[in-house]
Amino acid sequence: MSGFNGSTLMITGGTGSFGNTVLKHFLKTDIGEIRIFSRDEKKQDDMRHHLQAKYPDYASKVKFYIGDVRNIQSIRDAVYGVDYIFHAAALKQVPSCEFFPMEAVKTNIMGTDNMLHAAIEAGVKRVVCLSTDKAAYPINAMGISKAMMEHVITANARVAAEKGGTVICCTRYGNVMCSRGSVIPLFIDQIHAGNPLTITNPDMTRFLMNLDEAVDLVKFAFENANPGDLFIQKADSSTIGDLAKAVQNLFGDTGTNIIGTRHGEKLYETLMTREERARSEDMGNYFRIAADGRDLNYDKMHSSVDTYSDEAYTSNNTKVLNVEETVEKIKTTDYVKEELAGIRHNI
Repeated sequence: MSGFNGSTLMITGGTGSFGNTVLKHFLKTDIGEIRIFSRDEKKQDDMRHHLQAKYPDYASKVKFYIGDVRNIQSIRDAVYGVDYIFHAAALKQVPSCEFFPMEAVKTNIMGTDNMLHAAIEAGVKRVVCLSTDKAAYPINAMGISKAMMEHVITANARVAAEKGGTVICCTRYGNVMCSRGSVIPLFIDQIHAGNPLTITNPDMTRFLMNLDEAVDLVKFAFENANPGDLFIQKADSSTIGDLAKAVQNLFGDTGTNIIGTRHGEKLYETLMTREERARSEDMGNYFRIAADGRDLNYDKMHSSVDTYSDEAYTSNNTKVLNVEETVEKIKTTDYVKEELAGIRHNI
């Protein structure tokens, strides 16, 4: 991407699955520098040694910064000279956030606000933030914190636009297959151990994206965003039951154990609400939802404006893959390819 030539990109939460995939996409390009900002020194050290061993000619492009989005000064110390930010730092586990909701507030809401204020102060050109389908019609603490994060993004985007500075936008996507803490690596590990797969509810549906598609969505947002835009990638889905069967088709059938819905889980996920769909722009593989440009002067409102469409965009009314199609979908992930080749991962 020409927009990154010679520039400095910072990735918050950069040692996670998304950060590793961004490195795969950008490391060998003519990007000037990639800054990994995260709070886990062990993961940073592992990433550093991996880059030095596998990409010795490019490893020097990557700089590591220990910090936490909860601490705005640590962001300020890392953000000087940065042109662009991909904001991926988050608490993402639904059950964990249910039991520790204030931790989700501190990282997902306050941490995002800290990062955006630091970016605006430092004159960063563009910031792309990562959200989740659980932010649409949220029913759990993680989704609620991400929904609030989206509103924080919109508010900061409005302020930055008024100042003529940083362009801030957001992406929202569904389950990223084989990302850290996701279900496919768990299923594979259970099969290797000879244990039955633990399934919450086989009728649940979830959107399926691979990590490369997640990065493609962020790149599309980077190239096309106006201040405050929200971008959504169209995605297929699968039932959890069929996803389990697909994994077993590839790695062996060890049976299943239905454990019931966990704290805060939905039967299906929503990527775009009815209200958002009414004002969305179909851009082919993506939807753009422009920020609401109205202000607090409600005298300007027009009652003739449609405020919602007939239905939301959900994992139930998108294309739901059958078992065979789900097998082909999960085989697009590097994680599954490597496991099939006999390369084991630790989860």
